[in-house]
Amino acid sequence: MIRILDIFLAFLGLVFLWPIMLLVFFIGIFDTGSPVFLQTRVGRNKEPFTLIKFRTMNVDTVSVASHLTSTTSITFFGGFLRKTKLDELPQLLNVLKGEMSLVGPRPGLFNQEELIAARDAENIFSVRPGITGLAQVNEIDMSTPELLAKIDREMIDTLNLSNYFKYILMTVTGSGSGDRVIKK
Repeated sequence: MIRILDIFLAFLGLVFLWPIMLLVFFIGIFDTGSPVFLQTRVGRNKEPFTLIKFRTMNVDTVSVASHLTSTTSITFFGGFLRKTKLDELPQLLNVLKGEMSLVGPRPGLFNQEELIAARDAENIFSVRPGITGLAQVNEIDMSTPELLAKIDREMIDTLNLSNYFKYILMTVTGSGSGDRVIKK
C-alpha cells in the first residue's frame, strides 16, 4: 500500500510542483551555475543509487555528510532552499524510480561508516530510504548515528498509513530543521 501511495503522491507532486521546480532550477543557475546536485547514496539492501536534489552548497564543497560541512559552503539561495525544504523536491524522481520512499530513513553516504554500522545493527537497510521520517521531524540528524538508527528502527516498526501522512504533513508544514552544518 505504501509503495502505491509513494508513486501516486510523487507523481502528483511532480505534476503540480513542476513550475516551482523550474523556477528553482533557473535561479539555481545564477546561484551556483549548477542547480542540480547528484550524489551516490546508500539505498535499500545497501545498494548504491544516485540521489537527486537542488544544489544548496558551492560546487566545490567536499562530499561529506552535511553535519561535517561548514555553513560557509551554503549559498544564500541554498539556505532558503534548505529552510523551505524545496531542495528535496527532485527526490520525487527517486521515489518514482523505486529507489526511495516518501517516508523512510534518510539515505546516508558510503563514507559514513559509523552510521552504516549503527543501521546494520538495527536492520535499517531492509527498507527503502525516504525523503522524510520520524528522525527528520524530530530534528535528529546523521551527527548522532546510534540515536538516528534507533529512531529509524522505531519509525519502521510503527509505520502505518496514519504515521506516513503525519510525517509528510509535519515536513511540509515545517517540522524539523534539516541536517546540521558546522557554523563558521
